Amino acid sequence: MLDTSDRMNPLFQSTRRRLALWYTIVTAVLLFLFATGVYLYVRSTLIERIDDTLKHVIEVVNRSIVIQPTANSNVNYRINLEASFRHNPDAVEDDRIDLEWFNPDQQLLWWTFSEPLTVPLHPNRISETVYLSDNRILRQLTKKIEVNHQILGYLRVSHPWFEVTKPIHQLTRDLAIGISLMVLSVAGIGWWLSGIAIEPVRNSYSSLKQFTADASHELRNPIATIQTNVQMALAYPEAEPQLQQRQLKVIERLTQRLGRLVNDLLFLARSDSGIVQTNFEPVPLDALLIEVIEEQKTLAEQKNIFLSVHLIEPNLKSDLSCEEVFTVPGDWNQLARLFTNLIANAIEHTKTETNSEDYRPAIEVELQQIKRPAKLKVRRNYSDSPRSFALQIKVKDNGNGIPESALPHIFDRFYRADPSHSHNRDLENATGAGLGLAIAKAIVENHQGQITVESVVNQGTTFTVILPQD
Repeated sequence: MLDTSDRMNPLFQSTRRRLALWYTIVTAVLLFLFATGVYLYVRSTLIERIDDTLKHVIEVVNRSIVIQPTANSNVNYRINLEASFRHNPDAVEDDRIDLEWFNPDQQLLWWTFSEPLTVPLHPNRISETVYLSDNRILRQLTKKIEVNHQILGYLRVSHPWFEVTKPIHQLTRDLAIGISLMVLSVAGIGWWLSGIAIEPVRNSYSSLKQFTADASHELRNPIATIQTNVQMALAYPEAEPQLQQRQLKVIERLTQRLGRLVNDLLFLARSDSGIVQTNFEPVPLDALLIEVIEEQKTLAEQKNIFLSVHLIEPNLKSDLSCEEVFTVPGDWNQLARLFTNLIANAIEHTKTETNSEDYRPAIEVELQQIKRPAKLKVRRNYSDSPRSFALQIKVKDNGNGIPESALPHIFDRFYRADPSHSHNRDLENATGAGLGLAIAKAIVENHQGQITVESVVNQGTTFTVILPQD
């Protein structure tokens, strides 16, 4: 068995690290974008709250401004500065809001700061953030005061910026801590998830590596034998014709074996990729099984094995005619190959030599209609009205049996339960290369069916195939 641990596979270890790193980077970027969005939203919300507060103060102060008419023909109105702002300074100091009044010529006339600011007036800017030389930051709103299109002056209201910076700094710290913890958590989870994600790939790689090694082993011996026989024929061109004839027959058998092996590998490869051409049509399984048994009968008789088929009359109520009772949608050639493999495998491993007088080597193929198991898929494109029936085929033998430890691997490619068997007497001699049962399973899966095996050592084996009738 191949060692698929990370230590023995630095490629997978490196891939796992890269996957975990990408998980972490992508998550970190997403969290950074999310934190940036939260930061901008909270910051804009705080600024809007300050601006709303400043607008409210401007409205209150604007209503308290005392406007007086004048006798000057050029200026109809003027502001009574003392009457308008004498009570405002104390009120605004409690709210950390400062006021400034500018005349129409943008000259500062009155303020609530301890000393006048050196910030010039920008009447065209409604709101702005200013930075003072003493590291103070203020948010300012400017309001133009006018009556009947006469500008009386400018009112500028200022609010300390720390009510924005303080919560923003706290939010930044919280986001930084939270994102750091989440990134660390995602790094650990990403390492765990990458291990889960790469496990099927690693298993597939191990299976492919084992499959390649087994296929190379199966191809090496026939090719070496062919090469040896060809070299001998070339080295001794004047050898006896009978010897040359035997060498050619050996080469012919080996090339046929290689051809079957290549065809089997090609079939399995196409089955894995889903490009096997399966021509579904109504297939009478009773007739197909009888035909397969006739083909295998000669081989069974040579080993003195009794080969029979048993059709169990259905006792289920259905609207199927007698001809349709044992009919399934499928590919005749594939199904014939399926049961040929199973029966040939049973013939190969049925005991023919025993000291018991009561023992008689026998293989029985049993066909009956059953209720369709719930886990079998329904082929909707075959029948407009799905039937709830399936056909169950059992291939029973009283042969050598299969060890319990080998049952989980019996359908693996090139698997051999007994390493001492030769290439021509392995567990799945239907193909001679350990591919017979793998091909049988692939055909059953192509027909949306299921195949199982039960076996007792020295008592026999039963393969059960269930094929849906819809």
